[in-house]
Amino acid sequence: MANLADSYDVVVIGAGGAGMTAALQTAELGASVAVVEKEDQIGGNTSRASSGMNAAETMVQLNHGVIDSMANFYWETMKGGGRLNDPQLLNFFVHHANLAIDWLASHDMPLTGLTITGGMSRQRTHRPASTAPVGGYLVKGLAQQLRKHNIPVFTGCKVTQLQSEIINGRHRVNGLTVQTGSSSQQVEAKVVIIATGGFGANAQLISKLRPDLTGYATTNQAGAQGDGLKLGQAVGAATRDLSWIQVHPTVQQDGSHAYLIAEAVRGEGAILVNKKAQRFVNELTTRRVVSNAITALPEHSAYLIFDQGVRSRAKAIDFYDKAGLVQSGLSIEELAKKVELPVENLQNCLQGWNKAVDAGTDADFGRQLTIKHRLDQGPFYAIHVAPAVHYTMGGLHIDPQTRVLDANGNIIQGLLAAGEVTGGLHGNNRIGGNSIAETVVFGRQAGIQAVKITRK
Repeated sequence: MANLADSYDVVVIGAGGAGMTAALQTAELGASVAVVEKEDQIGGNTSRASSGMNAAETMVQLNHGVIDSMANFYWETMKGGGRLNDPQLLNFFVHHANLAIDWLASHDMPLTGLTITGGMSRQRTHRPASTAPVGGYLVKGLAQQLRKHNIPVFTGCKVTQLQSEIINGRHRVNGLTVQTGSSSQQVEAKVVIIATGGFGANAQLISKLRPDLTGYATTNQAGAQGDGLKLGQAVGAATRDLSWIQVHPTVQQDGSHAYLIAEAVRGEGAILVNKKAQRFVNELTTRRVVSNAITALPEHSAYLIFDQGVRSRAKAIDFYDKAGLVQSGLSIEELAKKVELPVENLQNCLQGWNKAVDAGTDADFGRQLTIKHRLDQGPFYAIHVAPAVHYTMGGLHIDPQTRVLDANGNIIQGLLAAGEVTGGLHGNNRIGGNSIAETVVFGRQAGIQAVKITRK
């Protein structure tokens, strides 16, 4: 750890989307900053994000002819979260997401493509023009920017403790203890930003908080253990909404690994069918509703059905195919036989869907046909999916300035947090596309606020 200095203005814990964004914004405002990451690789769960980044009233939308409003974005997110979202956090988020799109574009990470996710009525999910998964795209771009600005990132370094002093009975964070291998080092910092992600891979904690999710597979990378919660709580930080754990409806988990199938696949026109080859839910309602509908099926699983047109608009499918997750057939009949679905039922199902697309109305389940694409271009494809643990909505209690609060609502001086490690923004159900937006919006905010503190 020879290159880790003994003191910085700001230290960021975690090299995912929120952490790297915070570090970049901090450095651009003139403060010294370092990033420490316990894993050997950067990216965290951001690397696994696939669909895109939500924002409203952007120039990208106008260029695509999409008329949107921040008010709709706000209320659809609030509705999707069971009206339990923190109004102040959500208001800041909605009104800064479009600025975050511009900020990314100014840093050579333009998101000029659009798609739609469940619970949204407009195409407001911004993604690369190539339709490539957004997570890897942003991780690569942010890493390049950190190198460009000579921002040090120390991997394989775990923070074991926040250093603090007690002033008037309250903690003031002023540093941290970093461990690598058998050695540890004390690092002073005027501000520490926690951006360690959620706890979606901590099966023991999930089972404790939600016994009903015991045994569920997870889409999370192994490092999502809730480290930031423990660090924050040790200096008096409050937590909120920890039992609100999201299950993602479309996860291929027949093998040894669980692969999340991007919501953009449904957004671009895929449908869900049961073992009888019948639709059973509005595929683009909220994740909670779709997950519950799949779980309620006798087999507790379903099939995503789509055609070559969908595949051409969702490049992530190429990866799923290489991983052996996709079954295909030149005709609907051939596909049905491969996945052992009733041929006539699947043919009727797709015919009914295409008629709904032509009519512009899904009379059966009320799916909004914002993207009107028939499923009639062979080859045809199927992916077997079932729900799995995906996202933890709860976390450290913060205010819109990303300042971490204690149990009495007081600010813990010198401590900020951003990303999935925090709670309150999403209510009891996160809308697809809002997590990437959260990392950039509140990552930037944490960087800005950190520099304000260092300048005092």
